[in-house]
Amino acid sequence: MTRLPAEPPPGESADRIPPPPRHFPGKALHDDVLMTARQRRKAAREEKRQAKDAAYELRQKRKKEKDINSWHGHHIVDSKGLAEAFPEPETPEFPSSTVRRRIAHGVILVLLLALVATGLVLAGMVQRGEMELKFGAGKPTPTPVTCPGETLDYPANKDVRVNVYNGGAAEGRAGAVAQELVQRGFAVGVIGNARSEYLTPVVIVSGAKGHASAFNMQRNFAATQGGSEYVQDNREDASVDIILTSQFNDLVAAPKVDQTPGALSCPRLSPPPSEPASPAAAAAVTKP
Repeated sequence: MTRLPAEPPPGESADRIPPPPRHFPGKALHDDVLMTARQRRKAAREEKRQAKDAAYELRQKRKKEKDINSWHGHHIVDSKGLAEAFPEPETPEFPSSTVRRRIAHGVILVLLLALVATGLVLAGMVQRGEMELKFGAGKPTPTPVTCPGETLDYPANKDVRVNVYNGGAAEGRAGAVAQELVQRGFAVGVIGNARSEYLTPVVIVSGAKGHASAFNMQRNFAATQGGSEYVQDNREDASVDIILTSQFNDLVAAPKVDQTPGALSCPRLSPPPSEPASPAAAAAVTKP
């Protein structure tokens, strides 16, 4: 009796192909799988060996070639390569006027530098005193100040006009001396204070016309130890200035004044006339 095929369940198509019958592989299929795995491993080992051989052959080839333009895989650029990569710019041609102007500028710059260097050298020589610059005709050499050497007569006291100044620290000294001079017949004018750069006890100042009057004053103050100093200034009259410093003591007693002819005493000009003269007499006395 023939069995009819079973009808498909509801909802399924009757044309569905049934799956192939299941079967379990045998020993032959297991051997085929193992063989394929062995072949793959062998093929992988062969490929790895071939890659090593190729790398080795490449290294040997590079060693034989000895490429000087390569170092550890980096390309070395030589002078030719640099010239090709950075070509020199073409030198522009300037017109002749531009060339001449540049040459003139260079010459002017060199001359200016030379002038500056010369000025620095000359300034250094002048500063060190090695050279003296003179402009114009120059100043005339001043006549050395010397002590008047003429012999002078002792003039009468009434003909002498005198100004008395106190150049020391003691107060009232100029007034006391002026009073004494008035008693001796001198014509006393100004009584005040003054300073002098000289250290003698008495400084007597007059002009060229007052030599005789200054000689009279020196004889009246000769008693002071250290004497007096005569200084000539530019005044035009015959008046005399008397400056009493801190070293002044007293006048000569009137009866003992030497009235014989003589010359002025200038201790500061006592060296020979060949030596430099002292400062101008006008700067010796500073009046208030």
